[in-house]
Amino acid sequence: MPHEAQYAAASGSFSVMWLLLVLPLAGAAILLLGGRRTDRWGHLLGTGASAASFVVGLVLFFGLLGRSGDNRAVSQHLYSWIPVNGFQVDAGLLFDQLSAVFVLLITGVGTLIHIYSVGYMAHDLERRKFFAYMNLFLASMLLLVLGNNFLVLYAGWELVGLSSYLLIKFWEYKPAAATAANKAFYMNRVGDVGLALAIMLMFATVGSTNYDTVFGAAAAGVIGYGTLTAIALLLLLGACGKSGQFPLQAWLPDAMEGPTPISALIHAATMVTAGVYLIARANPVFTGSQAARTVVVVIGAGTILIGCVIGCAYDDIKKVLAYSTVSQIGYMFLAVGLGPAGYALGIMHLLAHGFFKAGLFLGSGSVIHAMNDEQDMRKYGGLWRLMPVTWVTFGLGYLAIIGFPGLSGFFTKDKIIEAAFDKGGTSGYLLGTAALLGAGITAFYMTRLFLMTFHGERRWSHDGPEAKHPHESPTVMTGPMGVLAVGSVFAGGLFVLGGSLQNWLAPVVGESVETGAHTMSPAVLTALTLVVAAGGFAGAYLRYQLRPVEAVARPDSDVGLVTVAARHDLYANTFNEAVFMRPGQYFTRFLVWLDTVGVDGVVRGTAAAVGGLSGRLRRTQTGFVRSYALSMLGGAVLVVGALYLVKAG
Repeated sequence: MPHEAQYAAASGSFSVMWLLLVLPLAGAAILLLGGRRTDRWGHLLGTGASAASFVVGLVLFFGLLGRSGDNRAVSQHLYSWIPVNGFQVDAGLLFDQLSAVFVLLITGVGTLIHIYSVGYMAHDLERRKFFAYMNLFLASMLLLVLGNNFLVLYAGWELVGLSSYLLIKFWEYKPAAATAANKAFYMNRVGDVGLALAIMLMFATVGSTNYDTVFGAAAAGVIGYGTLTAIALLLLLGACGKSGQFPLQAWLPDAMEGPTPISALIHAATMVTAGVYLIARANPVFTGSQAARTVVVVIGAGTILIGCVIGCAYDDIKKVLAYSTVSQIGYMFLAVGLGPAGYALGIMHLLAHGFFKAGLFLGSGSVIHAMNDEQDMRKYGGLWRLMPVTWVTFGLGYLAIIGFPGLSGFFTKDKIIEAAFDKGGTSGYLLGTAALLGAGITAFYMTRLFLMTFHGERRWSHDGPEAKHPHESPTVMTGPMGVLAVGSVFAGGLFVLGGSLQNWLAPVVGESVETGAHTMSPAVLTALTLVVAAGGFAGAYLRYQLRPVEAVARPDSDVGLVTVAARHDLYANTFNEAVFMRPGQYFTRFLVWLDTVGVDGVVRGTAAAVGGLSGRLRRTQTGFVRSYALSMLGGAVLVVGALYLVKAG
């Protein structure tokens, strides 16, 4: 259990913590407000702002290393945000062990993606705007992980949603891009409602949204179990939306409509990691609710398999990688759902994934760039001879994600599988088996992707209207890919060496609970994992290397039911459309009818009645004296007659 939060006041080098946010935010402001006058050097400013933020992050990280354990959480007050009687919220930043690793991941990998984008977006007329949005994205994500209370986190959370919307629809002249951006925006709003309600419930329960107050109350048992579970489940809803986990995963593959560097930024360093960060940051809340943790591990294990199965069926290289991200984030959710035994393991896999998944996406962008924007892997083949640097860097990322011995994924993913089995009981075997099966399927579909792209016969033509002339990407693109490939090889080993990362994170997420008793010997489990992964590799090699790859995928009528279901995203979109979209449309139409016929009908009917009555009364006003005299005479006769009748009675 982590100690009660105690934050030191920012001083010395930490007094410039705010620069982490201001540098990319200023870059975005200059590029957006400067307009086309900044076109010639906008990409340089955007990249420089990101790099400068990374340098500041490094300075603060080494400053944190120089402090003792109890002083490794530094808070900086910025200003009083909401000074309302009974509701005091200060805007402030928190730099501790958890936020430090996220800052380095976001700014470090983000800067590499910026550099890559200089080459990838070289011929785009809106390149300056692209870098402005990228800077805004970095600033938003940094605000999310640096906030010292849930409301500041929520501000960053919403800005990340806005930034992703702008970037996914960047090529908005493509209808698919605009549709994908809207889909991402709407589905994320579902999760955001959960996070907002969780924050409201925190304030209603403990009177604050500050981390130290909320976590202290949770650890001390001040918050009732039911309320704590409700808060945790609402936080989980927010995390599922941002990280593309079941049942809110359908937006994530569609986000591939944005430029490839954005796919790398969203899937590796920023947006989809926010949900894992939220659960790890709120670990005292989840640790106090076994029920909530059970839901987290079930969602994580289920999403692992969902992403893997669908990833086997797609031929679009970016969508395969997208579902790979869905699956890998599932491993992280499974880990953090295990509680103190897995919080650090989830973050460890997140950081390693940041290297190899960013490298894989940038590598796919290099291939797409070389193939004239073609994304269908069935139209690739034999590219390794023409793109050797991309082949090597992409290959190292591929080996890392399938858990090849000695590479990052081997260390981080195997730790999660081991922790799942060590949970014990039937649930432990089920979770461990799901994670183990996911490792085998991952090896299959990633090997399929690698072989269809770089090996086998060339399935593209030099001639005709669809002629391709693939070539290696420029150094400005291959350089960042090389750096990420190095991280794909060594990062995982460095994280597990001597429990370095687990010890570093322990003051925030608690000490890892290890009883020493294992459901299965670690050596045996490692061997079993390698055998399962080798089986996945062998299956893909036999199918896609030793047999010709068909130029066109077989129709649904010629493949199995599982393949058909996978091609339709396991009917997630169909379900959402049938259960939510169509009823929502009908309900909206009913409300429009009710407003038109009911509300507007009453108003218009009243107006029509008054207008009609007044029109008829107006006809009695003719302007002729004889008419008025006749009316007066008639009235007099009626009055006299009435009086006579009364008197006679």
